Amino acid sequence: MSPRDALRRMFGGFIHRIWGAVRVAGAITPKSPAGYRFRRLGEGTCLSFPQGAIFGEAWIEIGDHTLVGERVSISAGMGPGVDLGPDSIVRIGGGCSIGRGSHIVGHQSIDIGDDVFTGPYVYITDQNHVYEDPELPIGRQWPRNNPVAIGAGSWIGAGAIILPGTRIGRQSVVAGGAVVRGEFPDHCVIAGVPAKVVRRYSPEGGWHPPLPAGMPGPLGTILPASEPRSPGPESPFPSFTAPFPQP
Repeated sequence: MSPRDALRRMFGGFIHRIWGAVRVAGAITPKSPAGYRFRRLGEGTCLSFPQGAIFGEAWIEIGDHTLVGERVSISAGMGPGVDLGPDSIVRIGGGCSIGRGSHIVGHQSIDIGDDVFTGPYVYITDQNHVYEDPELPIGRQWPRNNPVAIGAGSWIGAGAIILPGTRIGRQSVVAGGAVVRGEFPDHCVIAGVPAKVVRRYSPEGGWHPPLPAGMPGPLGTILPASEPRSPGPESPFPSFTAPFPQP
């Protein structure tokens, strides 16, 4: 080994050890100074370092033993220093895992149940821009809020977008890259742009593709409608994407 290679190996190992120590010191836990700013930060919960944009901590609750990955942004309100009232806005349950680079952007109400896992770069928001005035720039029109709820035990795939007004049932799967808006039942698989139910579970027939309302399902059962409710006049895309008109 040449002297240059030996120095590179020595300094490389030193840098990695220092970075490991920085990551441990920079993590937010219930016992760290930054942890006290949250309305609740449960026992064993950790926000990995480096964090993304985090503000409005007094209106954010995170349950026990939840792991938040690196560069995850969690916010309540439009910006720091705003009084958002007496109630919490963003509530993340216990035993969750939030993938790196994800965004949870709350303004009215976001509820994420216990044991919800997400892949990286998931975007969850309860606020969206509207485009009702065709003459006013869309970015200058006052946004509209609609609560979001994700049922316990669900999995949200990488790059999925959960839009305002979405309610996802328990033990459901959202496919990677899906753009989700509407109401979805327990025990279903949601995929596509816009997202729809592609599989459902019934005790009689197990997992199966959805069938139209009133048609016989597995073992002669009658399945309810599987399509989410039709969207309203808001844009089906979050504010950071180019808005496209609906047909």
